[in-house]
Amino acid sequence: MTLTITNIKRPGSEQLESVTVENGLIKGWNLPPEGQVIDGQGGTVAPALIELHAHLREPGQTEKEDLASGLAAAAAGGYGTVVSMPNTSPVVDDPATVRALTEKAGTLGAARLRPAAALTRGQAGEALAELAYLKDAGAAMFTDDGRTNEDARVLRLGLEYAGSLGMVVSVHAEDASLRAGGVMNEGPVSEALGLPGNPAAAEAARVARDLEILAGLHAQGRAARLHIQHLSTARALDLVREAKGRGLSVTCEVCPHHLTLTDEALRSFDAVYKVAPPLRTQADADHLLAGLLDGSVDCVATDHAPHTRAEKERDLLDAPSGIAYIELAFPLMWTRFGETLGLEKLLDLMTAAPARVMGWPEPSLDAGAPADLVVLDLETARTVNPAEFRSKAKFTPWAGEPLRGWPLLTVVDGQVAYRRE
Repeated sequence: MTLTITNIKRPGSEQLESVTVENGLIKGWNLPPEGQVIDGQGGTVAPALIELHAHLREPGQTEKEDLASGLAAAAAGGYGTVVSMPNTSPVVDDPATVRALTEKAGTLGAARLRPAAALTRGQAGEALAELAYLKDAGAAMFTDDGRTNEDARVLRLGLEYAGSLGMVVSVHAEDASLRAGGVMNEGPVSEALGLPGNPAAAEAARVARDLEILAGLHAQGRAARLHIQHLSTARALDLVREAKGRGLSVTCEVCPHHLTLTDEALRSFDAVYKVAPPLRTQADADHLLAGLLDGSVDCVATDHAPHTRAEKERDLLDAPSGIAYIELAFPLMWTRFGETLGLEKLLDLMTAAPARVMGWPEPSLDAGAPADLVVLDLETARTVNPAEFRSKAKFTPWAGEPLRGWPLLTVVDGQVAYRRE
């Protein structure tokens, strides 16, 4: 298939150009139009975004989300590739399930799926899954996300084995015994509300432990690679920064909700703000933003975590944790932090940086590169309307907020995956 997108600008330029893609690759720029021609409406073209942390809930939890809705939502958010988490029902811990998910996703014409597989069988944290077979089946990374890898020895073995396969292990870094029944950040707000708190030490202590495990493997010449998910605290980021200074192969991500919301939101007692790890303080959010600026934080990921409305309408003690917003992640980041980060840096954090974390080729707009593209309207403000979400989770903390940076068009493997109506 051949597609030409006209009236688009490359990042940092005001010159209107066109790009032609053919057979899944960028054929060239400013060529005579061929095939399907789409007007880019003066938008800015960039490589399609890459999401390293999304919960698509299939198999077994499709009342919350499924591949069709989740990958359509991702494409509407400008994402070309999505790494899905394995904490489904059943857990994605066998090669057949990895292959089945990938094959089904390939028929949907939306964002590309790269399933993560469980590090341990059933995510029970007791015995490693069949990592080599999972890699051969197409698993993108190994993680027990949703669980916290309490057994340090098992995590050490997993890091060592995965490293020998050239694979990343991604961890949800919270000490479960310190977190206990905490439903929000432990601090003055939780005390004022009389709610059980989850202390910052729960994250920092676990990050410190995991980094020491990694350091021990590196001292033995082991090629382990650790990725720390959804950092939420200043102290944990400082530990990562120090570990990087020692040369450890560690990367980390932060989520837009930890940058734009704080524990003050829980004064509403609305469980839409309940996430794991929890929303922290403004000082933590500011520290994470500084980490994006100085490179201590490697990339931005959403931790897109849909639940049913009925589940999120429970009280804070009983409601599940998670916010679903993959469709508005880029507009949220661009509107709130575009001036601070700049377009080039923000695009890197959501495209090339996730690829570097995974060891994938960095996306490019050059001729011959894979035709995974997004066209962004960086100027026009549109109000967030959850009723229009493609995700099944049609509610959000940012409902009614005007945001800029909405995708106009997403192309995946040379095919139109999303086009704003």
